[in-house]
Amino acid sequence: MEIVKVENLSKHYGDGETAVKALDNVNFSIHKGEFVAIVGASGSGKSTLMHLLGGVDQPTNGKVLIDQTDMYSLEETQLAIFRRRQIGLIYQFYNLIPVLTVKENISLPLSLDGRDVDEKLLNDIIQLLKLENRLHHLPNQLSGGQQQRVSIGRALISNPAIMLADEPTGNLDSKNSEEIIHLLKYFNKTFSQTLIIITHDEEIALQADRIIHIEDGRIIRDEVVRS
Repeated sequence: MEIVKVENLSKHYGDGETAVKALDNVNFSIHKGEFVAIVGASGSGKSTLMHLLGGVDQPTNGKVLIDQTDMYSLEETQLAIFRRRQIGLIYQFYNLIPVLTVKENISLPLSLDGRDVDEKLLNDIIQLLKLENRLHHLPNQLSGGQQQRVSIGRALISNPAIMLADEPTGNLDSKNSEEIIHLLKYFNKTFSQTLIIITHDEEIALQADRIIHIEDGRIIRDEVVRS
């Protein structure tokens, strides 16, 4: 089952001869439960693609369908709700709310949505992330690895269609990096959680089921690493 379908996706900045094509007519699909790495050099267009998959920027042309919903056909409020419910975003620099505790940060997407927290799911996620003893700590009382675990919990709490991770280990040492990738792979394999990682790290990319290579705003190679 296709969970992501990208059709003729383009993003241009500027007009006429000075226009920059950050993404140029990109097409691909991702099936439910896949682990896909999107790789490319700085300026290749992978960050632009990440923003469009995450619903945080508007394309010049084309479509992004998440679980059969064309995101960019939604009006602004609908898109914000859809993004909060269907896309779990994990950032390199965590993006936690500094005045909220670990538990409050993880629960934030549901709080913003006016939905009750599923306490069993919350407790299961907290245990898997080994954050039981940090529930009432603020972000500045946590290590980098712990903060990234909180951001993973926040991404998972809504049971989204996809988890989208932007250089999730870019701000961590090697030990914490390995643990974070292990956790993401665990949720991908154990719960069939679709995982898309934007990375420049070849070692991380080679752990994916599939690698999409981007250069100059175009897909130059789409290869299956393991089936």
